[in-house]
Amino acid sequence: MDLLNTLVDKGLRRELPTREEALAVLATSDDDVLDVVAAAGKVRRHWFGRRVKLNYLVNLKSGLCPEDCSYCSQRLGSTAGILKYTWLKPDEASKAAAAGLAGGAKRVCLVASGRGPTDRDVDRVAGTIKAIKEQNEGVEVCACLGLLSDGQAERLREAGADAYNHNLNTSESTYGDITTTHTYADRVDTVTKAHAAGLSACSGLIAGMGESDEDLVDVVYSLRELDPDSVPVNFLIPVEGTPLAKEWNLTPQRCLRILAMVRFVCPDVEVRIAGGREVHLRTMQPLALNLANSIFLGDYLTTEGQAGRADLEMIADAGFEVEGAEQVTLPEHRAATAGAGCGSHEGGGCGAQESAGCGAHEGSGCGSHEGGGVCGSAPAAAAASAAPLAASAAGEARTDLVAVRRRGAGTDLAPNA
Repeated sequence: MDLLNTLVDKGLRRELPTREEALAVLATSDDDVLDVVAAAGKVRRHWFGRRVKLNYLVNLKSGLCPEDCSYCSQRLGSTAGILKYTWLKPDEASKAAAAGLAGGAKRVCLVASGRGPTDRDVDRVAGTIKAIKEQNEGVEVCACLGLLSDGQAERLREAGADAYNHNLNTSESTYGDITTTHTYADRVDTVTKAHAAGLSACSGLIAGMGESDEDLVDVVYSLRELDPDSVPVNFLIPVEGTPLAKEWNLTPQRCLRILAMVRFVCPDVEVRIAGGREVHLRTMQPLALNLANSIFLGDYLTTEGQAGRADLEMIADAGFEVEGAEQVTLPEHRAATAGAGCGSHEGGGCGAQESAGCGAHEGSGCGSHEGGGVCGSAPAAAAASAAPLAASAAGEARTDLVAVRRRGAGTDLAPNA
């Protein structure tokens, strides 16, 4: 297919595809999806080999958020039966992080619900970062605390934070349809603040909220312009008790096309499969590793994820390897300037052209898709029953795959890492 050959050539040169080419990827048929994966996989392997970076979420403060993000189970007015608790103490957060690090994660994403941190909140998180780094040499820490005020990104950097996550989520033209308590410009401003402070910027999107192909391309091109080092791709999980509870718009093939489009537009950045992979990619998750070079390990912010051991087995069975703590995630040309500011990656990169959550879709969370989170660990009997499989074939809701997190941070039970 001429389109795919062209996109591979551009991806190997870090050249931006045209909007028409990006839209054409999303418009390919299910019959061509393996060709699309194979083509984008060449770009992924060129820049990242067969390494998969593991990230681990710690939800520092859950629920009771004053923002009204329609996808989020922690939102204002949510009736979802999620865990609700106030700030974890530094030793509690460090203990939670240790479980993910023991499972192979090299980055810990510290997330807190809310519009944004107060200066006292920044002090709390600084203490948590210190505790984690003192006990785990070489660990990366990403903070995801919502909208930042002037000076807060610098304070987080001084405290030892390596990265900051704040997702754009959707296109500017449709942002007001999903959130009214803050603006798209507010989110762009926070990503810019993080970049300017020397933090590695992490910013991504949520697919499946009823957006058009044009919306998806718009937000990915905006991300390229913002030049984050990491782009989390979340797939909405419609949680009962949220406004988007009836939005089941994704198929595994659609998810693969979206990931491929992101890889072609952002060829040399860390593309992370974030919230929703277990629910929407299901048995096609291993194929997605040919497109993305990063995933979350275990559970998400308020919902369950695939068991950590199953993640590791999936990576090995698909012929990939877990990225070691001593390995540098980004290609050399990006790693040398990571966090140096918008447009600092000479030659293009993902956003060297001029334009909240660590990628797991959390409204303001660390990108772990809080709109419904993920749950690949629903009871086996439910997951294997004939009715859910029939629904899957018909493209209908798979509510059997969504379970609220009842273990790990904020509970007395061991985490799923």
